[in-house]
Amino acid sequence: MLNFRNTNILFVGLLGLIAWEHITEGVSWWSYLILAFIYSLILFYGCYYIGSNFFMRVMCAAKTSKKVIAITFDDGPDTVATPQILDILKQHNVPVAFFCIGNRIAGNATILKQIHEQGHVIGNHSFSHHFWFDLFSPSKMLDDLLRANQVVRQTINLSPLLFRPPYGVINPNLKKAIVKSRMIPIGWSVRSMDTVINDEKKLLNKITRRLNPGAIFLFHDTGPATISVLPLFIEQAKAQGYEIVRLDKMLNLQAYA
Repeated sequence: MLNFRNTNILFVGLLGLIAWEHITEGVSWWSYLILAFIYSLILFYGCYYIGSNFFMRVMCAAKTSKKVIAITFDDGPDTVATPQILDILKQHNVPVAFFCIGNRIAGNATILKQIHEQGHVIGNHSFSHHFWFDLFSPSKMLDDLLRANQVVRQTINLSPLLFRPPYGVINPNLKKAIVKSRMIPIGWSVRSMDTVINDEKKLLNKITRRLNPGAIFLFHDTGPATISVLPLFIEQAKAQGYEIVRLDKMLNLQAYA
């Protein structure tokens, strides 16, 4: 399995081989640049493809043959969109997971309480969701995660154990922060692209084609496209015999400390 450790071992070996060839056979300096380029591509893949498990294991789906799926939302709570999504979920009796950004809870504590009271699980999506979050030091990342948990705990008296990385990026620094926080990294198997695709039919077709046992769907409780397509997706999933279960139940994980 390709991961950070065995990739480094492989490329150190290749670097030594190229250095030996360079000394004995006069191999071009381009060999070093090509090796560095290939190494960079693999690291990029490991960081930006959350399902790669390159740096650490990330839960992106359930291993099951049962027709169950989980729905998750990122980037809330949002004053306008989240209450509308909660109404839809209540009407269809569907439990989901909301991965909330800590600094968006201020002023929206009532919404967070509503999420919890309606039986949905609340996860950690960092406090800042800073544009440069991926470049933070491990200690700064850890502080950011714990700060988000503190805000949630002050609101519902529970501390989330499920964490979804901002932008879905995992790197060595974030791995250290996650391990120290004792949280469980959660990814997805189906990215809806609901923040990009505004065409309701196109969005619905994209996600319904990806219905399969154990899938985790990523949506965002921040915009109108999600609100319009969500009830249709729920209806189609149920019509195809799928049960929508809460993320922590499907993955058999403890949601809170």
